[in-house]
Amino acid sequence: MLTQKIKSYTTFSDLQQDLNAGTVRVEDLVNYYLGRIEEYKRLNAFLEVFADEALAKAAEIQAKIDNGTAGKLAGMIIGLKDNISFKGHKMSASSKILDGYEAVYSATVVERILQEDAIIIGRLNCDEFAMGASNETSYFGPVKNYIDETKVSGGSSGGSAVAVQADLCFASLASDTGGSIRQPAAFCGVFGLKPTYARVSRYGVVAYASSFDQVGPIAKSVEDVALLLEVIAGRDAHDGTSSSVPVPSYASIVANYNCSDKKRIAYIEETLHAEGLDPEIKANTLAQIENLKKEGHTVEPVSFEYLDYVVAAYYILTTAEASSNLARYDGVHYGYRSDQSADLISTYKKSRSEGFGDEVKRRIMLGTFVLSAGYYDAYYSKAQKARRLIKEKMDHILEDYDFIITPTTPAPAFNIGEEPSDPMVMYLADIFTVGASLAGLPAISLPSGNNQAGLPLGLQVIGRRYKEEDLLAFSKCIQKI
Repeated sequence: MLTQKIKSYTTFSDLQQDLNAGTVRVEDLVNYYLGRIEEYKRLNAFLEVFADEALAKAAEIQAKIDNGTAGKLAGMIIGLKDNISFKGHKMSASSKILDGYEAVYSATVVERILQEDAIIIGRLNCDEFAMGASNETSYFGPVKNYIDETKVSGGSSGGSAVAVQADLCFASLASDTGGSIRQPAAFCGVFGLKPTYARVSRYGVVAYASSFDQVGPIAKSVEDVALLLEVIAGRDAHDGTSSSVPVPSYASIVANYNCSDKKRIAYIEETLHAEGLDPEIKANTLAQIENLKKEGHTVEPVSFEYLDYVVAAYYILTTAEASSNLARYDGVHYGYRSDQSADLISTYKKSRSEGFGDEVKRRIMLGTFVLSAGYYDAYYSKAQKARRLIKEKMDHILEDYDFIITPTTPAPAFNIGEEPSDPMVMYLADIFTVGASLAGLPAISLPSGNNQAGLPLGLQVIGRRYKEEDLLAFSKCIQKI
């Protein structure tokens, strides 16, 4: 009976009502999720489960609930992507080179959710160093999609998406560099938000591309995404890039928003004619556009002439930053050290060759190439100029429109092992998500029904910088249509 009650909760506020009424206890919740994790171990979503610690924490949180001193997230069971530090716990970024590493401090986002009495139940599988679009580059193997275990979960935050999709935890925290929250959220039929760049502290999160990386929530409702963002957002003295823009009460704004307000919405015309776009995703997006029009919103096509350049600019810039950020993992300063080395140079070479997977090595080499003296101006400098043009174009569109909508992905979840030998084909899977990342804008992937095969589809909504409250509130209205 308890299992059924827990499975029926769609928002955390519904669960909190029962927690406060005493009809559900936190220990029961933890045991429920531990049982689900064990039952669906084959999905490979969790790399490690903190069972004893979570149960001990449950007793502590239950006492706070009983005496009325509990925080905003009391009773919320959360999983962490394996690139977010949690003091005293392992963190490997799903890479051999960091296998066995134990975090010596907690990320700011972890500190903030713990202060509000969340319970962290384990660490979640991801693509190695968050580099991938299918969660197949992980040293610990791929994560399987709960809907169809022959399909990928999406990447790089595949474990974070599947853990929520399969009800292995209530919500999860993940990172998004160019779509790593939004794409797996779309593949798994859940909600995933990439906040405005600098809205959330990156302190304690393994760096892939520092001018892109953002931590965000994955959950089963817009309301829970809003609540988690409210807790983790805000200025952090440990992160010089974090913003001091005040954090509003996202949860309250979403809860009280009046969906009768009519909005001006742009859809990028080129996204519906992109090469390789799945016909069912195109039809689904057009149907969503018609639904919004029927509700009285203004929905108009806009041209985005830089669409063909977003993937190239994104991968040049992110691989350049990755080559710099990952230089520290050399077998001397950090990480795995090869036992086959004879001197310092061979230690570097062998440790990195054996410790990194193919995709990470590919991106390091590409990044080193575009930063080299002979090619810096030809590639890196031009990519930075393209980034500025893309940002200016998106900002210009959002001067005339409240939101931009696109499909989240060009295709639904594909088969595990289907990744083509040409990595550029896989990189093009990010074509709809990297634009918001290049511009530093907030973007969310919303569940948008299923295709004929039953696989989830996603709709991406992009908002104005630091206006997540508007983006989240409108996303709730889209879900009601």
